Amino acid sequence: VQLVESGGGLVQAGGSLRLSCAASGSTFSINAMGWYRQAPGKQRELVAAITSVGGSTNYAGSVKGRFTISGDNAKNTMYLQMNSLKPEDTAVYYCNALIATEDYWGQGTQVTVSS
Repeated sequence: VQLVESGGGLVQAGGSLRLSCAASGSTFSINAMGWYRQAPGKQRELVAAITSVGGSTNYAGSVKGRFTISGDNAKNTMYLQMNSLKPEDTAVYYCNALIATEDYWGQGTQVTVSS
């Protein structure tokens, strides 16, 4: 599976961005997908995830109510709508796909929120 993120950029606090993750390859094998982020000097953390069957979602507490994860199976694309962005949301955002017990990662996209 190959994952390609897009949609990052620079935005002012309070603004919005939408990230996309296009999946290719053996996408039928994907059990779940998610967005992770890593800020400088910090560990990578889960932001949001969605299951392939049923579309169940879960969110980190810090983004709940502001971010929305969704998927378009026909396009093999996952999205992360980010609203009310804060400077602490600044990080490299990575797309993740889980197949059985194996993780696949995209190259990451930078999100910078200015105050």
